[in-house]
Amino acid sequence: MQVESIIEHGTGIINEDCLIMEDNLFGVFDGATSLTSETYENGHTGGFLASNLAGEEFRKNHGTMKELAKRANRVIRQEMAQRNVNLSSKKALWSTSAAVVRIKDNMLEWAQIGDCRIVCIYESGEFEFLCQCPDQDLETLTIWKEVGSETEAPIGEALHEQIAKVRCRMNLDYGVFNGEPEAINFLQTGNHDLTGVRNVLLFTDGLLMPNEKPWEERDYNDHVDLFRQSGLKGLRDHIRSIEATDLGCRTYPRFKTHDDIAAVAINL
Repeated sequence: MQVESIIEHGTGIINEDCLIMEDNLFGVFDGATSLTSETYENGHTGGFLASNLAGEEFRKNHGTMKELAKRANRVIRQEMAQRNVNLSSKKALWSTSAAVVRIKDNMLEWAQIGDCRIVCIYESGEFEFLCQCPDQDLETLTIWKEVGSETEAPIGEALHEQIAKVRCRMNLDYGVFNGEPEAINFLQTGNHDLTGVRNVLLFTDGLLMPNEKPWEERDYNDHVDLFRQSGLKGLRDHIRSIEATDLGCRTYPRFKTHDDIAAVAINL
């Protein structure tokens, strides 16, 4: 088994993604910036703290995936309470998506919440995503495609109310670890036979191909082909080069020029 990984800061103030590799367990976590101006020790944001707290809990690698998930979600709530975060306001909550796998013998145990991806690529060249990801930003990015060219303001300012509306639907319409007990209702887990599997990929949405039409279903064929030809870093370089042609995020609607990336490729 060979492992390739990337953890890379995008164009935000701080890298809110987290990557863990502990024995036979691998995970990526995508922290989401709280919709408040609060920062904490060392300038860390709520998104950074959520992803890293969840990652450290999974890194302990003791218990079932669901048990690890519950503990990760619980520790986020405990740490927020210690810092007097308003736990009744979803805008203030720290939150993170996650995708974690554990390999034992010829079996893959996995857990996922939010919009982190897990994909198996087979020796035949076919590929399979192990879980359905929510598309909670579809409406926001569709609106941005329509109105982005009409304003000089970045998306976070121009569509602040729309972004806040979506954030207030956490663990109602889509799941994230943010300390709310309801998060576990959105946790997806399973086991997958690794027979015929050549690669297992885990990645945060910073490694998604830029998409001109967010309302259309994604075609991942080019994404997987690029990985097979060039590995994770070649795929990263291709994505960054496209993003660099659209610094204002208008042609390919997204929240920042370059998002943070956490990614793991397990080559079997």
